[in-house]
Amino acid sequence: LESRRESHLYRKMLRSIVFGSCVAASAAFAPMAGLPKATTRAVATSAPSMQMSPSVPFLKTPEALDGTMAGDIGFDPLNFSSLVDIRFLREAEIKHSRVAMLAAAGAIFQDIATDPGYTAIAGGAKMTALHDVMVSKGVMGQLLFWLSFAEVFGTIALFDTLEGKRAPGDFKFDPMGMGKKDMSSMQLKEIKNGRLAMMGVGGMVHGYFITGKGPVELLGNFPTV
Repeated sequence: LESRRESHLYRKMLRSIVFGSCVAASAAFAPMAGLPKATTRAVATSAPSMQMSPSVPFLKTPEALDGTMAGDIGFDPLNFSSLVDIRFLREAEIKHSRVAMLAAAGAIFQDIATDPGYTAIAGGAKMTALHDVMVSKGVMGQLLFWLSFAEVFGTIALFDTLEGKRAPGDFKFDPMGMGKKDMSSMQLKEIKNGRLAMMGVGGMVHGYFITGKGPVELLGNFPTV
């Protein structure tokens, strides 16, 4: 009787282990919970189920790219918008665009003019070399602190965006009132210039890696091959 009871418990434990293994295996193939999932949008029954992308004619336009956002030309060749909420992706794009525009302006300004106080600290270093100098002097720690502080408010704003309470990238910051007349036009200009800046900063940094010169300096002294 005792051996039968042990055999029954053994079989019960074995079933539990197999069941747990199956659950763990299926969870490995489940979508990631770290990013907001893509949401489906209602599509009119009279419209075609899928259209070709205007920017990449041999690919179909993702369902989430319906043309309502500024700068939307159906470009999503890796189909990220079907995996992650399009509002999260737009928030990230606008954020990186604004950072890149500031970075591009700063990289260009370093080649045009210098401040004596800046020269006393950095010694004329620019681009990635400036980063190394600031790290050695402990300045980057302060910068990281204040940027992390700003990220807290950005995260709170992101949750409002995902809940539909706020448009992506909208911090109500327009001190000069440039968006009062034609907000849609200004949004389009911002996203276009931001995309260009992201590519431009990448080129500036890699150009500095190869030649050790800033963007303006490199244009005036372009090496011949």
